[in-house]
Amino acid sequence: MTTTTTSGGIRFDGVSVAYGDTVVLDSLDLTVEPGEVMALLGPSGSGKTTALRAVAGFVRPASGRVLIGGRDVTELPPHRRGIGMVVQQYALFPHLRVDANVAFGLKARKAPRDRIAGRVADALEMTGMSAYAKRYPRELSGGQQQRVAIARALAVRPGVLLLDEPLSALDAQLRGDMLAELGRLHRDLPDVSMLYVTHDQSEALTLADRIAVMDRARLQDCGTPRELYRSPGSAFTASFVGSANLLRGVWCGTGVVEVGGARLRVREGRGTGEVTVCVRPHLIGLGEPDGSDTNVLRGTVTGLQWRGASHRVTVALADGAEVTAEVPELRVVPVLGERLAVHFSSGDAVVVADA
Repeated sequence: MTTTTTSGGIRFDGVSVAYGDTVVLDSLDLTVEPGEVMALLGPSGSGKTTALRAVAGFVRPASGRVLIGGRDVTELPPHRRGIGMVVQQYALFPHLRVDANVAFGLKARKAPRDRIAGRVADALEMTGMSAYAKRYPRELSGGQQQRVAIARALAVRPGVLLLDEPLSALDAQLRGDMLAELGRLHRDLPDVSMLYVTHDQSEALTLADRIAVMDRARLQDCGTPRELYRSPGSAFTASFVGSANLLRGVWCGTGVVEVGGARLRVREGRGTGEVTVCVRPHLIGLGEPDGSDTNVLRGTVTGLQWRGASHRVTVALADGAEVTAEVPELRVVPVLGERLAVHFSSGDAVVVADA
């Protein structure tokens, strides 16, 4: 399948959006490179969907510019921007068969009639829906309907594909299957930029080349999934990109922080006075460590959860803070109220800026 008629890449150049006196997107500067999957991750009301709608042309910025493929599209209507869009509820026409749904965008753009059938066939083949071309949406499962919505977006051969919470209406198994399909599409369409809006951390970590973390209408952080997970720029990023233990302590200098009476060595970060240390739950072990070059905290077991392949154990420290460890399934399971040590490497502890 030939990919695009418009070169990809998105640039937000100081884009702000306001409804009356309420600013819902504040001075966003962000670039999505051609062929890149960028996830906009954040809680409800963070501005991520507004940013996507500004690219689509559904909202007009109060200030700033939106560029696609280096072209300023801020004043262009949606149908002239060279984009495809997939939304949460599929938005398929119930009275049209699958092939007619996929052809709709092409007809709206007045594509040559002799090319429409070929493009529809290409898009359905790419999404694995060729065998369902003559069915109505009501005859399809939720996952199949979402594939049709993606096929319709791809049929116009966009330079940019916008996805607004595309998997949130699916159950967990289907979400996993569709994430794999979107990853395959990303590999098959190396020139298409994807802007993927989600509040689901696992989706962003699995699919995105980079993640832009949004909160309170502003961009808080941006980086690769590994960068944001291993070295989050703030406590907010740490808690929103994966789960995190955020421990308040006092900076002692030279990479040492005192937490709950224990002196912890940290991998990176600096500060004065009170600071926050981030440690990921799966990097924490139970019991006394074998070596001396390991951080140790001791407390009382206050929570136990069995998760099939793992146990989640929560330990309350003397200062009232809690530490959660995610460990492989245990043969000997701690009991509530038991005194327990937890340990982790200094290389897995990072000082982060407060949210």
